[in-house]
Amino acid sequence: MTMEHPTHTGPGGARPWWRGAAIYQIYPRSFADANNDGVGDLPGITRHLDHVASLGVDAIWLSPFFTSPMRDFGYDVSDFRDVDPLFGTLADFDALVARAHELNLKVIIDQVYSHTSDQHAWFQESRQDRTNPKADWYVWADAKPDGSPPCNWQSVFGGPAWTWDARRRQYYLHNFLTEQPDLNVHNPVVQDALLDVARFWLDRGVDGFRLDAINFSMHDPAFTDNPVNPDTHAVRTRPFDFQLHSKNMSHPDIPKFLERIRGVLDSYGGDRFTVAEVGGPDADREMKAFTAGNARLNSAYDFSFLYADTLTPALVRKALELWPDEPGLGWPSWAFSNHDAPRCVSRWAKPQDRAAFARMAALLLVTLRGNIFFYQGEELALTQVSIPFEQLQDPEAIANWPLTLGRDGARTPMPWTSGAPNAGFSTVQPWLPVGADHDAMAVDRQQADPHSHLALTRRVLGLRKAHEALAVGGMRFVEAGQHVLAFERSHGDETLLCLFNFGPGAWTTPEGANWPVVDSVGEPQSGTQGWTLPPFGGLVLSRP
Repeated sequence: MTMEHPTHTGPGGARPWWRGAAIYQIYPRSFADANNDGVGDLPGITRHLDHVASLGVDAIWLSPFFTSPMRDFGYDVSDFRDVDPLFGTLADFDALVARAHELNLKVIIDQVYSHTSDQHAWFQESRQDRTNPKADWYVWADAKPDGSPPCNWQSVFGGPAWTWDARRRQYYLHNFLTEQPDLNVHNPVVQDALLDVARFWLDRGVDGFRLDAINFSMHDPAFTDNPVNPDTHAVRTRPFDFQLHSKNMSHPDIPKFLERIRGVLDSYGGDRFTVAEVGGPDADREMKAFTAGNARLNSAYDFSFLYADTLTPALVRKALELWPDEPGLGWPSWAFSNHDAPRCVSRWAKPQDRAAFARMAALLLVTLRGNIFFYQGEELALTQVSIPFEQLQDPEAIANWPLTLGRDGARTPMPWTSGAPNAGFSTVQPWLPVGADHDAMAVDRQQADPHSHLALTRRVLGLRKAHEALAVGGMRFVEAGQHVLAFERSHGDETLLCLFNFGPGAWTTPEGANWPVVDSVGEPQSGTQGWTLPPFGGLVLSRP
């Protein structure tokens, strides 16, 4: 299967900076605490941008830092145009952007356009009565004759997606927490207000947006019941799992709104970047709809790997083949870990295999066609942390304990200094505990070790920058068996053969026996029969 893609050019003839970019995700609460209150902040991020730049990434993505009651840790925004005091000030944000740009790092921030906090001024006005200027800025609906909610929609975090408000004597929709009322993005005035928010941050120098949960931004205005989700024998921990969500989200008018967003970003010079977060069983269709052509979003953030229990050659092939080179098809973005998913090294490898597996996974990620996202700590091969119930912060984890362990284990503090209090994250007890094994993986300890995972990460990101075939080249799968993955990346006159052994035993391949080695992990051995890769070995060869 071949996935060739023409070189797309931006202003001046060069390809856009974001096509094939490596982007580093920062979760501000857990990156670095500059004021020692136990929570990470913007000045803490700025102090450590040199570390991020040294990895060789092209951009950072900041999870929400906006004013918020923090019921969902920043994804419940009460003021889209300000920084929550927990994280600093607008001046701190401006300083962060300035320093990032000095280091040639682009800055991407989250934008949450599907909902707000119930403390947002817009909602406070909207809920007063049915005639105020913002009465239809949110999704309101009358009760059924028996007083029950307008339809059967369920929220992601558990329970009905409707809450009664006595002032309006109506229900309001919230696809997430009760404290996160859904905006009525069907309303063009609401769209205008959101586009003004985008301009506010673009004027401050940001280089792009990740659009959070954008497929939840529009609903069926008729409030039709969702159909039943057929029983797949999977464990269902929430009422949400019992439905197919064709009515409360994924409305066909969403792409029209995305075209308006793209128009705003293009008006700032054409080099701004947009990536959609799209989850759910219909994600592939929606991602392609949201990125089709040249008037919608630049990319979509694919979840194929983030919630996979195991990493297999077949999964890699299936995910990548969903994004072939076809006219008008968008450009994918890949991540193995993020703030919502358990860290990949703990999901995909047994404890005794994690070090070797993490090295293979790093080399694999940089060889994929599309943009790649590294989550903070992934350059250290950080493991998932087990959080005891009494220390949980994640509302979903608390509500569904113990069947849903939640997101806290991937959000623990970044370890900077081995042996320091809280591994150098903060001098006071942090909002989540530092992982028991993370002190030994701290940045300063790995910085001094040329064979560390940190050193490997820098090397393989440099590899991607040095080879256009890896950044933007075509892709052809050679093999994707039970344990063996082999594919070619090609651009211009260069062809690279990428080989990976996912299995527990050694594997020998005659392919590329005499080709020059570009990079490897796990110490593959060359012999008369070809290359032998040990378990979790990886090899990139260059066709002469």
